Amino acid sequence: MLHPGACRPETSRGRRHPETPAPTRNAYQRDRDRIVHSTAFRRLVYKTQVFLNHEGDLFRTRLTHSIEVAQIARSVARSIGLHEDLVEAIALAHDLGHTPFGHAGQDALNESLLHADPGGEGFEHNLQSLRVVDELEERYPLYNGLNLSFETREGILKHCSRRNAERLLIDEPDGVAQRFIDRTQPSLEAQLCNVADEIAYNAHDIDDGVRSGLLTLSQLRAVPMFAEPERETVAEFPELAGRRLLFEIIRRMLSRQIYDVIDTTKMAMTAAAPCSADESRQMPTMVAFSPAMARQTHELKRFLRQNLYQHPQVLATTGQAKDVVRELFAAYLASPAEMPGAAPRPGGELRRVADYIAGMTDRFALREHYRLTGRTLFSAPV
Repeated sequence: MLHPGACRPETSRGRRHPETPAPTRNAYQRDRDRIVHSTAFRRLVYKTQVFLNHEGDLFRTRLTHSIEVAQIARSVARSIGLHEDLVEAIALAHDLGHTPFGHAGQDALNESLLHADPGGEGFEHNLQSLRVVDELEERYPLYNGLNLSFETREGILKHCSRRNAERLLIDEPDGVAQRFIDRTQPSLEAQLCNVADEIAYNAHDIDDGVRSGLLTLSQLRAVPMFAEPERETVAEFPELAGRRLLFEIIRRMLSRQIYDVIDTTKMAMTAAAPCSADESRQMPTMVAFSPAMARQTHELKRFLRQNLYQHPQVLATTGQAKDVVRELFAAYLASPAEMPGAAPRPGGELRRVADYIAGMTDRFALREHYRLTGRTLFSAPV
């Protein structure tokens, strides 16, 4: 039972290259399946979320993060009447453009591009995710990319600078970048994926932070988002300790956020009463936390930034990761022949180097760095 403001595959704005519809799958199911079978999706298993791949087998990667986002988003979509298949496709594809080494790699690649071309577009991982599904995947005989539907591509492009939006619109007038010019919203399904992304990483970064030893329960008790479910858990299960205690607290945190989004969004959708997906795009954001929950999530993010993302141990590894990306960029730019199989793409040699590095897994980047520089960082090359 879809809400009137939800997207529907039968009214999709279609694909960039027209195709005959699949006999057994709707357009969004087909998008999801193409994403799951893509090369870029498989690479996410060895791309950093917060902790580098070699630091432990149980830390989240970009792949497990994307699966968690898809699970949360799909559950909420079912409760509020949004299209589950579209939500799942967007969630699974939203990080396809991330570099190795997480945000450190992204920052270093952006800095390298802007240093080489100060007036250029730099590097935005959301824009790169769109580039992956539109151009870089090579699976079909008649076109580059995965040829996904407009609605999936719209959701993948979560952020985009105005300058880069204007560049996209040259090749695709009134396309997925138009909303960044018009200041309108993406689909309700895309809005949901944005919130699910936040819910997922706030929860799993706590789990990974405690597992790493960089965060403690006593530190986390200063955060209302964590402290309130902990009090409830201890009151109900006074003997609970260790990992079971942490898991139950996180489970309750997730439930609080999810039910808050469901209730808040239902009220917003009822008040706005959009009659179509296009009408939803013209309205203010509807899929969101309540003001009280938004304050709590903001406090949690601030805590994680100060105590986990900026922890000296994390900063030490991210500093080394930036060195790897910068030195790879310089090496490939000086000697493009060192990039076997990297075909020329629109955007010139700088973009070709950026595409090659952005597609790397952590461990491939380290191997390449060792091959080109003879230096070993983090761990022995594999």
